[in-house]
Amino acid sequence: MAIVEVKVPQLSESVAEGTLLNWKKKPGEAVAIDEILVEIETDKVVLEVPAPSAGVMAEIVKADGSSVVSEEVIARIDSEGKAGAVAAPAAVPAAAAAAPVAATAASKGDVAMPAAAKILAEKGLAATDVAGSGKDGRVTKGDALAASAKPAAVAAPVAVAAAPAVAKPLPSVAAPIAQNLGDRPEQRVPMTRLRARVAERLLQSQSTNAILTTFNEVNMAPVMEMRKKFQEKFEKEHGVKLGFMSFFVKAAVAALKKYPVLNASVDGNDIVYHGYFDIGIAVGSPRGLVVPIIRNADQLSFADIEKKIAEFGQKAKEGKISLDDLTGGTFSISNGGTFGSMLSTPIINPPQSAILGVHATKDRAVVENGQVVVRPINYLAMSYDHRIIDGREAVLGLVTMKEALEDPARLLFDI
Repeated sequence: MAIVEVKVPQLSESVAEGTLLNWKKKPGEAVAIDEILVEIETDKVVLEVPAPSAGVMAEIVKADGSSVVSEEVIARIDSEGKAGAVAAPAAVPAAAAAAPVAATAASKGDVAMPAAAKILAEKGLAATDVAGSGKDGRVTKGDALAASAKPAAVAAPVAVAAAPAVAKPLPSVAAPIAQNLGDRPEQRVPMTRLRARVAERLLQSQSTNAILTTFNEVNMAPVMEMRKKFQEKFEKEHGVKLGFMSFFVKAAVAALKKYPVLNASVDGNDIVYHGYFDIGIAVGSPRGLVVPIIRNADQLSFADIEKKIAEFGQKAKEGKISLDDLTGGTFSISNGGTFGSMLSTPIINPPQSAILGVHATKDRAVVENGQVVVRPINYLAMSYDHRIIDGREAVLGLVTMKEALEDPARLLFDI
């Protein structure tokens, strides 16, 4: 037998630990090299752990839901084994099957998960009355909830009266703790690591930054006309659609170059001015908000930016965003307009000092040269840290973005 250890990948310095999600292999099953064995959820991304060797899963050291750290051993593979070589639990002898019910209940109770045991105790149910769907027949929280939702006369013969039935089905969520309140049911669901980290960072931003927001309106007609004129040729040439976000990124870079403090960050009593432009693009994913970074945005073409944005969107959808994708960033852009937002006050993404909020472009009545005309208007909002950024720089920075978008030729000539 040649044992190969499966370890947690090296996590970044900002990620202390992760949580094992679902093992895709059981002991005794064949494993191919580089086959994904399990996923690890961190407070930033979900990492896939591939098999370091082909063989047979010999042992799972850390169960689903366990907390793990970098380089920790979580499983072992027998690289010389054959599928089915790991011994299965022995069959229960006929004599044992005839043992007293109390003894059976005691052994069954040993394999009920703690959360499941608590729910069963509250509902007056015995573990022996519930079919376990977990590993080695363990009774999971879901099994306990399903059993407790049944009429008490079936699930617990000793109960005096049946529990009230749930009138409305609850939405399907992971590992809920349900409360049967008749026609007003509730579910309590633990935050994922990612959601908890987002909450922590937002609170940190609110409590440590002196956040102020400045607004301006932009006539998007010139950008829309340019986009319409070149969309077909652009897509044919570069294999990606020309969106509005590349214009916003370029406009932001123009403002950051003109007012470097917008691209700076606070480190203790120092202001760090960055000589590069790494723009974070807020992206919604099934697991929560992530902000992948477009690095050296000032050196990228419109096509390069659009390809990066498309890549990040696909990665977020598939849960493939990596730690490297999220590391760094000197300024961020949040596009609530994709969901129809008219106006918002975005929260700064620490340790950055400013963030641009983009909204939905709508036809609005505006005054030009004393005449009321209809123009496609987008309201821009820039939140900034007033500790290091004065109102003058913030307002003029946003005006620079406005001027660049209303005359996009400026972006081509860097003026």
